Order: sequence, then structure tokens, then C-alpha cells
Amino acid sequence: MFASNLLILPSRSSKSMCFTIKNYQGREPVLNYILYILFLVIVKNITACHSAAMPSDWVPELESKHVHIRNPEFVKKAIEHMMKDGAKKLQVVADFDRTLSKYKHQGQVSATCHNVLEESHVMPDFFKEQATALRDKYIPLEFSHDLTVEQKIPLMIEWYKAGVAMYVGSGIRSQDVSVSVAKARLVLRDGCMWFFDELHQHQIPLLIFSAGIGDIIEEVITQQAHMLDNMKIVSNFMDFDSEGKLIGFKGEMIHTYNKNENAVHDSDYFKQLKHHENLILLGDSLGDLRMAEGAEVTHMLKIGFLNHHVETNLKSYMDSFDIVIQEDESMDVVNAILKKILGQ
Repeated sequence: MFASNLLILPSRSSKSMCFTIKNYQGREPVLNYILYILFLVIVKNITACHSAAMPSDWVPELESKHVHIRNPEFVKKAIEHMMKDGAKKLQVVADFDRTLSKYKHQGQVSATCHNVLEESHVMPDFFKEQATALRDKYIPLEFSHDLTVEQKIPLMIEWYKAGVAMYVGSGIRSQDVSVSVAKARLVLRDGCMWFFDELHQHQIPLLIFSAGIGDIIEEVITQQAHMLDNMKIVSNFMDFDSEGKLIGFKGEMIHTYNKNENAVHDSDYFKQLKHHENLILLGDSLGDLRMAEGAEVTHMLKIGFLNHHVETNLKSYMDSFDIVIQEDESMDVVNAILKKILGQ
């Protein structure tokens, strides 16, 4: 039984409803007990209201400190719709470098598709020196905050053309690709194999859209996971002659800022998937946001991996992506969302 000299009183010391227990001599025990029961009822109702405000389909991983969400209500509703529609209406569009692959592995910055050959022991020293010089010149321009996208595009084209001439002049052969990938510092994110396998099991289309080198991407996935029939890779593919010697690259160049202009947008790829009206987009740069232009979708979740320069880039990423995953080398958050959509 509650002590007869205690009284529960509402506190007005903050905006939220809270209660204090005060010493109040002379109160009847019965009255105090009634007040105590009333207190328990009020607390129970407040707790129930709070729980009701948090949908049962919310993903706990999205509450992590390294996950940033601009509009939680929008994300919750999108997940609800995708859960309702299930696998049959879902498609995924993803960048490769630093999105499906890691930015860092075992504390060291990982390689990109281009780095795989630039760092390979099968490549001549002059190739590595030229590649380093081009990278040192153009990467700061690609990520410069002082240049507009319109100003960057001709610089990316200039870089690409110089790179093609460098690759062709190196004497690279088709068999060098698999050897270079096997020794490379390019690693898929933790949980990426599960992600690939789950999408394949449910026949969810996966478009990998990359400004890297398609041959490298295929080889990385083959060696570290599986190339599956629900995957389509749109990237810069090497063109080898009948003897296996590189003679150039196929098709038009794909760079960071023209992912909305490539052949996939002129083809019937997205038209064939018009019944897959829910789309998850994965990228690590603002240019990746344009990968799905042309897709006729009802609901889209844009998920961005912010791998470095967090303080500088967080605001722009949060303004552009629905979910921002900060400095995480796994697919845990993405996989948790996929599990929820699939009802697992």
C-alpha cells in the first residue's frame, strides 16, 4: 500500500507531462491510493500513444546514429508501400564504386575500378605514372565546390579521352583483367553477397550503373560473389581485338555527370520494368541521383553512402538523398530495409 504521507502531483517544469511525488502530511491513504492508480493510467495512455506513433514497419537500423534521414515520415510511408507491393513491384538501381564496393577496407582506402589496373603488377610503370598524374589533376576538379556541373562535364570528357589513349597505349590484354582483380584492394561491402542473392531469389531487377570499367565490375562480382541473370551492368566496357589486345572502349563514355544521358535511358530497359513501380536507388555521389531518370515509378527511396568529408557534404547529401548512411562499409542498413519489404 502506498504510504499515507505521499502525494503524486503533476509537474509544470517542462513541456512534457511528468509527475512528482511530494511529502504531504495528513492525506487520507485511500485518496493517495486513488491518485496513484490515476497516475499509472495516465502513464500507460501516454506510452500507448507514443508507441502508436511509431509504425510497426519501421526499420530499427534506421535509428542508428550514423544514419541520417531528412523526412522520416516520407521514408516510413515509402517502406509501407513497398512492403504492401512486395518483390514483384520492386527494382534496384545502384552505382558500383564506393556504393556496392567499400570505401575503406581494414583501415585503408580501397581501390576503385580504375585503380585496379593502375595499381596492377601486370601494368608497365609508365602507365602507372601517367594514371597517377591524370588522377591528381582531375579528381580535385571532379569534387570541386567552386565549379558547376556544366563546367565539370568538359573536364570529365577530357580526362576520359586521355585515359582511353593511356589504356590503349599500355598494351593491356583481356587476361590481365582477372589477374589484376584477384590482387586488387577492391572489396565488395559486407553483406553485398546476401543482397545480390536475395534480389536474385525474388527476381528483383538490379541495374548497376557505373562510370568505372564494366569488365572490372563483372570480374569483381564473379570473384567475390556471383553474376546473376537479374543483373544488368551499364558502364565503360573495354573493346579487345581477336587476339585479346585492347583497342579502345565500346559505346559512349559514361562519367559521373551524364548517368541520365546514357543508352539505358534511350533503350526500353525501364519500359520493360514499368510494372516494377517501386525503386531503391543506391549511390555515393550527387551525380548518382540521376541514374533512374526515365524510370516510371510510384515510390522511390534514394539512399546515399557518405564515405568521407562528412562535415562538408552532409547537408547537401541530406538535401538530396532520402537516407544518408555515414562512414559504414556494410550493406546492413540497405539489407534491413530489403528484409522488411520482403516480409522477413
